[in-house]
Amino acid sequence: MSLNILSNLNQVIEQVSRDKGLSEAVVINSILQGVVSAVRKKYGTYRDIEVKYNEEKGEIELFEFKKVVKDEEFEDDLIEIEYSKAKDLDSQAHIGDQIGMSLNLKELGRIDAQATKQIIIQNLRTIEHEIIFNEFEKRKGEITSGVVRRVDPGMIVVDLDKTEAYIPRKEQIPGEKYKSGDRIQGYLLEVRQTTRGPQIIMSRTHENYLIKLFENEVPEVSEGIVKIVAAAREPGQRAKMSVYSTDSAVHPVGSCVGIKGSRVQNITQELKGERIDVIIWENDPVQYICNALAPAKISKILMDEDEKSMQIIVPDDQLSLAIGKKGQNVRLAVKLTGWNLNLISEEESKKAKKEALFSLSLIPNITETKAQSLFQYGFNQIEQIAKVKPSDLKHIPEFEDISFCEKVITSAQDLLKKYEKEGIEIPKIKMQKDSKPLSSSLKEQAEEILRKELAQLEENRNQSSKPVENKPVAIEEKESLKEAGIKKK
Repeated sequence: MSLNILSNLNQVIEQVSRDKGLSEAVVINSILQGVVSAVRKKYGTYRDIEVKYNEEKGEIELFEFKKVVKDEEFEDDLIEIEYSKAKDLDSQAHIGDQIGMSLNLKELGRIDAQATKQIIIQNLRTIEHEIIFNEFEKRKGEITSGVVRRVDPGMIVVDLDKTEAYIPRKEQIPGEKYKSGDRIQGYLLEVRQTTRGPQIIMSRTHENYLIKLFENEVPEVSEGIVKIVAAAREPGQRAKMSVYSTDSAVHPVGSCVGIKGSRVQNITQELKGERIDVIIWENDPVQYICNALAPAKISKILMDEDEKSMQIIVPDDQLSLAIGKKGQNVRLAVKLTGWNLNLISEEESKKAKKEALFSLSLIPNITETKAQSLFQYGFNQIEQIAKVKPSDLKHIPEFEDISFCEKVITSAQDLLKKYEKEGIEIPKIKMQKDSKPLSSSLKEQAEEILRKELAQLEENRNQSSKPVENKPVAIEEKESLKEAGIKKK
């Protein structure tokens, strides 16, 4: 084999530069690196050999450099040259100089020329991959389109002219079917550099794909008049997007929807029928949540800013609408707003309130009015009161006295210890079919249930500790109840 591929390179460099979209300097550098690899393979790295490209001749030139030494000190022919011989090559040579001598490129004919060619090709491919990676890295986050090259199990391969992109199954809209030759577009989600070159991941399910579609379709969005705050999707089924306008004369929802829904319909068609709700973003989180849960009506919202959660109370006939089909509406609202939402009906809310007031009323010195105040500030269990600090209660109406707060917390802690020591569960309210309490006063009901449970516990202990006597069971039960302070009819 010979290295004819390295002769008359000007034409080759020009063609490769044009085909690969690379500069001639990059191609030349790649060829030089390939020749350097071949030279090192033949001569090793011990000898000082340089490879240069002569643009005028269109040829690769090799030069070997050796150090000029005194004749009597000459030792190594590979890196040194005697002063007498150096003077024959260059009359201006001096001891210690580096003198260059031309090598014949044909000497490399014994090296596998094909291997050298492969090195050059590989270098060009690596440079091409870097250029493609850098190009698509800059375009990441944009929409691009291509032609489906093939559909593999779990993946669509897309031809983007210069390279391939992949759409994994999780980034495909469920139910979509594509075949080779179809046009397809998607969102440039990720660009990775791998040993095989750049790997480009496209997505048709990402929320930003929806946002970019509106940027392309709605001039007010692309011009920055209408701002898109967030988007949430269940691909192919339903999506929510919140917007606001920087110009009071421009309605954000109307701009995105278009006349008779023309703009949003175009995007819906691209997303295979995905229903899109465009809502107005509000700085007030409560109003924002109400907008996100539309068209359902909201009765009341209890907000916990620290936990970033809300309890949403809706009319009984609006609960299914607020939750949506298979929970879709509330899931999208959670994704869109970033708040944890717990939806309950008004009937469930009333029940939960009664249970909370009953539980709080078990604490000594807590009247129904005080229990109401605690409930309004998010407290609904004895355990919560037992864990707080007095300063956490001081801002609540009826709890301004810090010493009273300390007393309530201590009482709650003591009550929990008592239940644990005596092995009984914390009493719970018993509801009748009409959801009304058994007695008119929650405090009275709590005390009544507590007395009965403690009496039953005492009765069980007496039965297990005393020897069995012949007196009637009814009399023994009556005495136990008497000890517990409960009259039995």
